[in-house]
Amino acid sequence: MLASLSMARLEEVPLEVLRQRESKWLDMLNNWDKWMAKKHKKIRLRCQKGIPPSLRGRAWQYLSGGKVKLQQNPGKFDELDMSPGDPKWLDVIERDLHRQFPFHEMFVSRGGHGQQDLFRVLKAYTLYRPEEGYCQAQAPIAAVLLMHMPAEQAFWCLVQICEKYLPGYYSEKLEAIQLDGEILFSLLQKVSPVAHKHLSQQKIDPLLYMTEWFMCAFARTLPWSSVLRVWDMFFCEGVKIIFRVGLVLLKHALGSPEKLKACQGQYETIEQLRSLSPKIMQEAFLVQEVVELPVTERQIEREHLIQLRRWQETRGELQCHSPPRLHGAKAILEAEPCPWPTLQPSPSIRLPPDAPLPGSKGKVKPPKQIQKAQKEQQKQAKARGQLDEPPTLSQAKAVAAAGDARPPQDMPPKDPDHQDSAPQDSAPQDSAHHRSRESLTSQESEDTYL
Repeated sequence: MLASLSMARLEEVPLEVLRQRESKWLDMLNNWDKWMAKKHKKIRLRCQKGIPPSLRGRAWQYLSGGKVKLQQNPGKFDELDMSPGDPKWLDVIERDLHRQFPFHEMFVSRGGHGQQDLFRVLKAYTLYRPEEGYCQAQAPIAAVLLMHMPAEQAFWCLVQICEKYLPGYYSEKLEAIQLDGEILFSLLQKVSPVAHKHLSQQKIDPLLYMTEWFMCAFARTLPWSSVLRVWDMFFCEGVKIIFRVGLVLLKHALGSPEKLKACQGQYETIEQLRSLSPKIMQEAFLVQEVVELPVTERQIEREHLIQLRRWQETRGELQCHSPPRLHGAKAILEAEPCPWPTLQPSPSIRLPPDAPLPGSKGKVKPPKQIQKAQKEQQKQAKARGQLDEPPTLSQAKAVAAAGDARPPQDMPPKDPDHQDSAPQDSAPQDSAHHRSRESLTSQESEDTYL
């Protein structure tokens, strides 16, 4: 049933529309800093519509800041990959590998490249953050990432999720998830008073139903097509999307007297939330409800301060001091700006300076510098009484270029054989160390995913 609903939704997007979306996303990804600086709202709207499958992995890396993190730490993943790791975490990780999407072709076989890469990513994180180690909820997160990108890129996206999007979620005491459970319950009072009253009367702790939802970002709850759409918005807008999805599910599962007739006790209520109706999880319905739900970052942060104060009054100070949560791609970019200029693709067709562009009408208007040079030359000729005819465009260019004839000292000489070549991807290459024969190389994986 869920598969048919997902496929029906996927088939609703005509091929021509999909190709147009791919073209728009390629333009955004090739000019990412400009789009983030000036047209972030447009990026958000396009994430809400859904990222094209062929570009989803690349878009997630850009949105999360994982690509920047990778370029700031060249060779770091290979270094962690070659390290032996802590035996206490390795055994737990090994036992969890076969539980992650066991029917997916990447993870179906024990010892296959999917399970090997999942082991590498999770082990690397325990070495990168030894104070946190490994949490079982990280495995499905890493598995979803590996379905869309190579191991090294998946590792840095996992780092961003754990440190920027959901800080403290995977620490030993799970204090951050407990606080967010109280925040979710408080927000539910405004979104669905009926559901809030029922859960209060039944004295059901939010941790009983929201822990897996939030810690796994609904990867183990929703149909696959809905998971991908939720993650598209989550990477762009941050944790408020997770809160909104949780509130929508609670509202439609427990938000009416008719639905509560089957939930007379704690057990029946928990079962209702564990076996949600396919209708409320269906991609189109869920996304529309999430987009329209008026829950903002400001509301979440205000409620966070209230719950944190209550926690300190009743339980004392938090034992895990997590970094502040960043609400989505724009906040992450502003907190950690890209330190290098964006590579600009060189044009594949070069025209003479005075030639009209294809599709343009009439002659090309000379650049301001050339016009200025023309006027200057005319003035000089008038002063000498030698103005017989206006200077040609090529003469004006020569005058304009005269002051710039000397090349800048810090510019490297151009190789004439490579003047028109497109800029190469600056991502560091995968090390040959500690790689299984079945595991894809970084370059092969890029070709496969992108």
